[in-house]
Amino acid sequence: MTSLAINYQDIIIASQRIKGHAVVTPLLESALLNHRLGGRIVFKAENLQRTGSFKFRGAFNKLSKLAHLGQLNGVVAYSSGNHAQGVAAAAAHFGVSATIIMPADAPQIKITNTKALGAKVILYDRNKEDRHAIGSKLAQKHNLTLIPPYDDADIIAGQGTLGLEAFHQLQALGLAVNQVIGPIGGGGLMSGTSIALRNHLPKLDIWGAEPTGYDDAGRSLVAGQRLANALGPLSICDAIVTPMVGELTFPIMQRYLAGAKAVEDQHVLEAMGICLQELKVVVEPGGCVGLAAILAGSLDVKDKTTLVVLSGGNADSTMLSHALL
Repeated sequence: MTSLAINYQDIIIASQRIKGHAVVTPLLESALLNHRLGGRIVFKAENLQRTGSFKFRGAFNKLSKLAHLGQLNGVVAYSSGNHAQGVAAAAAHFGVSATIIMPADAPQIKITNTKALGAKVILYDRNKEDRHAIGSKLAQKHNLTLIPPYDDADIIAGQGTLGLEAFHQLQALGLAVNQVIGPIGGGGLMSGTSIALRNHLPKLDIWGAEPTGYDDAGRSLVAGQRLANALGPLSICDAIVTPMVGELTFPIMQRYLAGAKAVEDQHVLEAMGICLQELKVVVEPGGCVGLAAILAGSLDVKDKTTLVVLSGGNADSTMLSHALL
């Protein structure tokens, strides 16, 4: 059996590092939505996490470990916005500089918030330039540590704390879930979360969700090897548009995930609207693809209890207005 990048104990250690720094985000539910869908849907509202997404968990875990080892000087990261803000906030906490490489077409709210957290932002063209190459060059030139968005053991373990936290919350409520679905970009969130949940719930069905046209996770799982996305029209789900799933995350996904559902933008906007109107929370497009898959009928929830991860809430006003049309 293939050796995985992390194990359950790594997630336990990560949970100890982030305790008191990350928010224990709530589980939310809508009786009206449950009635409409014919099943019980429980939402893990990670859009209410510090910096507005789960990414703070992994970033803080990584920088905390580096600080403990005396290896934290300054950091550089590349991100469409959520990892950027997580790294910027963690760097500010530890008093080190952060340089973030962001696509020029990232939502303005994410660029603005990253700068407000004290980071230096460098914009690049995602269709013509290689963000990893830019980051590696800056790290080498300025003696910075490159903090990857997902393909890093400490990042994956940090994201896995979401699954650990959700399990204990479900246990406290006496809820037995049948399945879980959450967003996949590079795979850090769902790979870490799957290890945490499967440790306690070995029969749980775990699904990913991703935008149509950027459905590399689903295709890769079927093919048994990592497949890249072709360049095409940018999805509204900017937070989870990645070249391909990670080298470290993919074997974890292969072991634990049942598959991944591809969703259309129209269902994503509908999901955003439901989050606003039924759950009373703001969720960005990439953050609610799991609910979008349910609304599209891709995941059967009738007479089941389903945990849906809402991974981020950094949506701009224009996108929110589209969701309410």
